[in-house]
Amino acid sequence: MPPNMMATNSTSGHSAQNQILPYTHGLTGVDLPLDNSLTYVLWVSIGGLLLVILCVRLGQMANAHLRHLLNLNASPLQQSYWSEDRTAIWPKLKKNLLYAPLWKKRHNREFQLSRAINVGTLPSRLHSLILITYLLSNIIFCMYLDYSEPKAKLTAELRGRTGHLSIVNMVPLIVLAGRNNPLIPMLRVSFDTYNLFHRWIGRVIVLEALVHTFAWATNEFDAKGMKGISEGLHTIPFLGYGLLGTVAMTAISVQAPSIIRHAFYETFLHIHQFLAIAAIVGVKVHCKLGTLPGEGYINWVIALWALERATRLFRLVYCNITPRRLTKVTVEALEGKGIEASRVTIEVPRPWRYQPGSHLYLYLPSISFWMNHPFSIAWSDTRPTFDITAMDEKLTQRKTSCVDISTKTTTTFSLIIAKRTGMTAKIFDKARASATGTITTYGMVEGPYGGLDRLQSYGTVVLFAAGVGITHQIGHVRDLLEGHAAGTVATQRVVLVWSVKNTETLEWVRPWMDEILQLPNRKQVLRVLLFVTKPRSAREVVSRSETVQMYPGRCNPGVILGKEMVARVGAVGVTVCGPGAFADEVRGAVRGIVDEGKTVDFVEESFTW
Repeated sequence: MPPNMMATNSTSGHSAQNQILPYTHGLTGVDLPLDNSLTYVLWVSIGGLLLVILCVRLGQMANAHLRHLLNLNASPLQQSYWSEDRTAIWPKLKKNLLYAPLWKKRHNREFQLSRAINVGTLPSRLHSLILITYLLSNIIFCMYLDYSEPKAKLTAELRGRTGHLSIVNMVPLIVLAGRNNPLIPMLRVSFDTYNLFHRWIGRVIVLEALVHTFAWATNEFDAKGMKGISEGLHTIPFLGYGLLGTVAMTAISVQAPSIIRHAFYETFLHIHQFLAIAAIVGVKVHCKLGTLPGEGYINWVIALWALERATRLFRLVYCNITPRRLTKVTVEALEGKGIEASRVTIEVPRPWRYQPGSHLYLYLPSISFWMNHPFSIAWSDTRPTFDITAMDEKLTQRKTSCVDISTKTTTTFSLIIAKRTGMTAKIFDKARASATGTITTYGMVEGPYGGLDRLQSYGTVVLFAAGVGITHQIGHVRDLLEGHAAGTVATQRVVLVWSVKNTETLEWVRPWMDEILQLPNRKQVLRVLLFVTKPRSAREVVSRSETVQMYPGRCNPGVILGKEMVARVGAVGVTVCGPGAFADEVRGAVRGIVDEGKTVDFVEESFTW
């Protein structure tokens, strides 16, 4: 090649590099006005969705409150007005959207490669619709570029758009991850549902961060080659912290899938929290050093995260620690064929407001250091306890008799914790290893959370439980029976359906069931159906009475609900808590009757995180 041609090519090459170089850093080529406009559209869309959900919830709550008030003293015949749905569209919406799985009837039944390997569940049809809309909107926002511009400018615009959206989406990501998320009580949507959206928003953030990084690398490579990319990442803090954020996010996406999350939950949780902090720090410093507009959003992320953690810490300290008392935890090992579990009784020093269906997070530092797990509250009692110090002082001073001595109250919560792995196994093994099968230690509890479902307005309530899922339902049974005796609920008929593997499992809740069976009007209101799927012999499956009946084999929710619809009083509320496959069967049974003109509402309690 002639020298003059080589010089010409060299000059043109340097010229092309010089044209690309401005688009490798800063905001050159980034369409900030459009980025802000699309961010506004995203916020309006999220706000609109929340507003729609709020309006629906307010309508449901108003209807339930009116039904509750009008049926407090109503006879079963007078409640018949509420047993039929007066609209045509609402039952169809419940069957085909609100209660519908994504496909056929599988929703919370886990996809398992083996008994130990779980690869997750399917979102419901409504959840899928929201998620698809959210995913498509982010894809459209990222691809809404000016394609008439040169490649370098177009790539810079993509870099700015994806980086900005990645940071903006971190705000709802943090909000939905919090146990104290204010949207939970406001919209009556469970933490489990928000956690589903948290996971999918996280995946979108990771993808946008990766595209952001690769878009930068594309222009950098065109301008300086691989050597320029390497030198930039090693010598420029702005780029190094940006890479830290992207790497941390990518690492989260690698270790967060269900197959890893459930197999090594405690390890996953520690690593997840560490990587989340690393990602936030990386993005914060990256934005600050580059004077990027996303810094305002990451500041909100940090503030929301700190506020949620501070709220949790305050609740832990306030509810568990007083100058004279700490939270005391008693663990009793329950042994038997296939029913290894622990009955845990927690005595907290301050009164708590308990709602049926609530759960708490249990900390036992002497057993599992700082790990905590959610457990449904099976039973709660508030009873008076004598202040011994005050008693001694008053008796010494002889100013009063024992009858006048003031009392304080203590609140106890009881849990049933089935032995699995990790913390649950440590709790059971330590109690079983003791001479009495019982240990007492000090711990902390956080909560109670949940308890969003109000069943007092239904004339008929059917509660399905399988295995340890009984802990979620038994509190509802007591609440409804006590309310019926006091005339404060509309409920006239309660059916508790519990599926267990063997009769030994019944010992989990025997003390509480004995107390329930002694409540006033129990025989007129409550029916208990126990299904023993693997009895040792037919002789042990014996019904105690007409209101407490036992059956060998699996329960058929469709058959049970079919019978209850004939004998129902007023509106019907159906709830389920148990393994995913069992819950899906109940969901399918409800969907089979919900569009037949009957007023039937369905609630599923699940812990899929």
